[in-house]
Amino acid sequence: MLDGRSGFSMLTVVPLIVLTALLGVLLRSRPLPALALLLAGWAAARTQMQNPEIAYLQVLLGDLAVGYIAAVHPRRTSVPAAALAFGAQLGTHLSSFGQTPGRAVQLTAFLALATLAAWLAGDSVRERRTHAEALSARAAEQAVTAERLRIARELHDMIAHSIGVIAIQAGVGSRVIDTQPAEARNALSTIEATSRETLAGLRRTLVALRKPGPGPDGESGPAPLEPAPGLADTERLVASARDAGVRAQLHRRGEPRPLPADIDLAAFRILQEALTNVVRHAGTDACRVTIDYGDGEGGGEVAVEVVDGGVGKLPEGGGYGLVGMRERVALLHGDFTAGPLAEGGFRVAARLPTPAGDAR
Repeated sequence: MLDGRSGFSMLTVVPLIVLTALLGVLLRSRPLPALALLLAGWAAARTQMQNPEIAYLQVLLGDLAVGYIAAVHPRRTSVPAAALAFGAQLGTHLSSFGQTPGRAVQLTAFLALATLAAWLAGDSVRERRTHAEALSARAAEQAVTAERLRIARELHDMIAHSIGVIAIQAGVGSRVIDTQPAEARNALSTIEATSRETLAGLRRTLVALRKPGPGPDGESGPAPLEPAPGLADTERLVASARDAGVRAQLHRRGEPRPLPADIDLAAFRILQEALTNVVRHAGTDACRVTIDYGDGEGGGEVAVEVVDGGVGKLPEGGGYGLVGMRERVALLHGDFTAGPLAEGGFRVAARLPTPAGDAR
């Protein structure tokens, strides 16, 4: 019952409940003014109704408000809010009854600990949320960086090889166009085929970049019209190197088998970039390309290698090609080596682990 005998007054309690609800809504947008009004209202109720339940509610609601403010607002707002709540609660309780010094110290310590606990709880919630948001932003930034590097590797590996072949064939054609028209026509045919292949690769990359993300039903947009290249296309790479004047010999070990798309593409790009370096930098007319599929049991691995007998030097400035190959292998948790050989020449080798039950 709400009556005078119990110390409650209906005319005071009902407006107080309504005021508390309204001020609770304002704590997010106007934390300090709302908290001040909330504390003032309950302090007035405390002085009007000398009832222990009112005292407990005043402390509970004040500390809940402090915890909420600490959870959604920075410390420059929550710390003054905690100080305001502690001061208002302490002043109200000390002035309501005559307190002995010992009782006053106990009351002060209790109110301080309660307010501090509420503030720490709210502040820890805010810190966890802020940390989670920072981790999410960092992950998004890393994803963007990784995607940018992936696109850069794809464009470099795809275009550098083709442009190298085109440049060499254009030079051959310009030198023999008057004396050997048939050879010049062959060079132009190679340039045309290489250009078309490069344009198709660029188109495939642009289609993948323009592909919309998952729709409302969770399904992605249309897939690229052409499949990504893989080790099955190695013969084409070897033929392209031969057209550029390098006799590339292809050796396969083990039984060819379907590989996961990312491993298949990475192995192809590594061979492509290694052959491009042979054509452009090695100063030799021969190289050996090896693909080792292993036994394929229990996952196993696939290894690719390109060895030439050229000058045995790194490309000028190291080049982005070797960096891109190393990044590809690292992303797939494989091993990569590239460097001059003691007997002369240069070797590029990569070993990529393949999971059990691999499939394209």
